[in-house]
Amino acid sequence: MSEPTEQPEPTGVPDYSGVRSGPLQAGEWVLLTDPKGKKKSVLLEPGKSFHTTKGGVSHDDLIGGPDGVVVRSVGGMQFLALRPLLGDYTVTMPRGAAVVYPKEAAQIVMGADIFPGARVLEAGVGSGALTLTLLRALGPTGRLWSFERRADFAEIAQRNVTTWLGAEHPGWSVEVGDLVERLDGDPALAPELDRVILDMLAPWECVDAVATRLVPGGVLCCYVATTTQLGRVMDQIRTHTGFTEPEGTETIVRGWHAEGLAIRPAHGASSHTGFLVTARRLAPGVTSPLRKRRPAPGAYGPDYTGPRPPWVEQNPSAPDAG
Repeated sequence: MSEPTEQPEPTGVPDYSGVRSGPLQAGEWVLLTDPKGKKKSVLLEPGKSFHTTKGGVSHDDLIGGPDGVVVRSVGGMQFLALRPLLGDYTVTMPRGAAVVYPKEAAQIVMGADIFPGARVLEAGVGSGALTLTLLRALGPTGRLWSFERRADFAEIAQRNVTTWLGAEHPGWSVEVGDLVERLDGDPALAPELDRVILDMLAPWECVDAVATRLVPGGVLCCYVATTTQLGRVMDQIRTHTGFTEPEGTETIVRGWHAEGLAIRPAHGASSHTGFLVTARRLAPGVTSPLRKRRPAPGAYGPDYTGPRPPWVEQNPSAPDAG
């Protein structure tokens, strides 16, 4: 008989993942799904009911019971009750600003290489969806500074994050105000960063400020909604010259229907929600090599008013020069 494997001693350090197990408890969120697949998030409270067109579902029927059960409304409709996953919670939680959807949040974690214990700056915080994803990847030893211009959005985000985690994360702080002004006014704030995530209207205005805080090899990741923003921030990163050539991507997710011989793409698709731009910080004093690949003719013509990369400034008479 083999020797029993020794189990590691519990550390007593919470993981701040928001994952719960055991019986459903009052104060928890549950996701109720009807037979048509429509989902509704419900906060469990003793004595309360979730009302539907087919009658109410008593919260007391769920509190103290297991996760993953089927309950009936007074009118006989069945609902599947499950604890929400993080992706479910972020798209159904209360909002102040639009959220970063799970498909982009997952790409940010991988594309920006968010790791446990990393030092990360995020701006803006919005409703806290990306914040929760980052905190889970950072673990209990990571550090996250979240910047938000609007105090009301910051308050909503703090409430959403604390509700999911069940406690305040010791490595997370929310700074209200303009990112550039706060960094310029307080050199001790977020002094050394491994990763920077910018989710804002004009991230190109913050590239110079965050570049001074990023360690060599650190990752800058910008989330933008339009092609105009995409082009502007990529050109600003090139103009800075202290980053690698930026990469712009778009993530599209398409579901599939598979039942018997009926196998086809689903009617709905999660298509465009935004673009991601990523680049890595170079060492101090090092500039990115001039591109050998020529831009398209007229790319930086007379109608272009944005930042011009160095290879254009060196040859202003030839806007398409490489």
